[in-house]
Amino acid sequence: MADVMNASPEFSTDDERYQAIVDRNTAADDIFYYAVLTTGVYCRPSCAARLALRENVSFHASCADAEKAGYRACKRCRPNEMKKEERQALAIEKACRLIEEAEDAPDLDTLAEAVGMSRFYFHRTFKAITGVTPKAYTNAHRGNRVRKGLNKSETVTEAIYDAGFNSNGRFYANTEKLLGMKPTSYRKGGKDTEIRFALGECSLGSILVAASEKGICSILLGDDPQIMVQDLQDRFSNATLKGGDATFEKWVAQVVGFVDDPAIGFDLPLDIRGTAFQQRVWKALVDIPVGSRLSYAEVAEKIGSPKAIRAVASACAANHIAVAIPCHRVVRSDGALSGYRWGVERKQQLLDCEAVAAQ
Repeated sequence: MADVMNASPEFSTDDERYQAIVDRNTAADDIFYYAVLTTGVYCRPSCAARLALRENVSFHASCADAEKAGYRACKRCRPNEMKKEERQALAIEKACRLIEEAEDAPDLDTLAEAVGMSRFYFHRTFKAITGVTPKAYTNAHRGNRVRKGLNKSETVTEAIYDAGFNSNGRFYANTEKLLGMKPTSYRKGGKDTEIRFALGECSLGSILVAASEKGICSILLGDDPQIMVQDLQDRFSNATLKGGDATFEKWVAQVVGFVDDPAIGFDLPLDIRGTAFQQRVWKALVDIPVGSRLSYAEVAEKIGSPKAIRAVASACAANHIAVAIPCHRVVRSDGALSGYRWGVERKQQLLDCEAVAAQ
């Protein structure tokens, strides 16, 4: 049997390697390759080809080693080419760039043809990898262009058309989802929009709670209240920021109480502003029980987009409503805490507190 150089400790013996072939274990792909004496072909361990007898199988560290031994690449799993998943990811990345760089939004057929896929297969693959449909991605990108354009264009109408919307009506039908407020207010940095806020202290340090007329729009944690207020001002640069009244102070007390004792639950209204995909992720986070944890991969599975792991992580990082949208309950697949907008130490503290509350 050929030596397998630099093999993973998981596949350090021939018996383990053969078992990986039996199991069609994708974790073994690119760690070693196997060749079949009777066919003269070499494959990835996960290849769906008929299982070869153990005595006819040899193992190789690379495609070059297998070819040097006289074997040719399998036409089914194509071990000497990029993996199917990697090819798909590159194709969808190309489609995303086409959407982002086009003056006019390309239609589904144009995108599918550009990446060499059928219309149906492209649509399914795009959604599996990004977590949203091509249309939703296009709308989100155009919404982002509107947000940027509103700060630069002469008029709101100019910004709408520059972003690729073919009519004012189509844009205004979704304006609340895209901007969270009327476009004229967004253009003015939130002018004519009233945001109530208050600072307080909780078990995690300083806390800032802010709300629009719709509900809580920010819960920020930190060590420096001034930085937290600046964060809020940057998001709503020209909004009217007002100190909370007696009713709002009760909301703040409820938020602080929830942070300190998550078992009491959270029933305040939320003003959640984000893309369609972000909102799907945030809804899934809210459904994670107190004291439980999910990996980014598990959240991606839960929302029906198993390949959108990085997009899930990005949505967690974009969350401005700490604790109430519990992005702290999402960890890496190996259990490590990964990052947290308000500090990994706070993430650990929250998880420890919830573990006690769930007992």
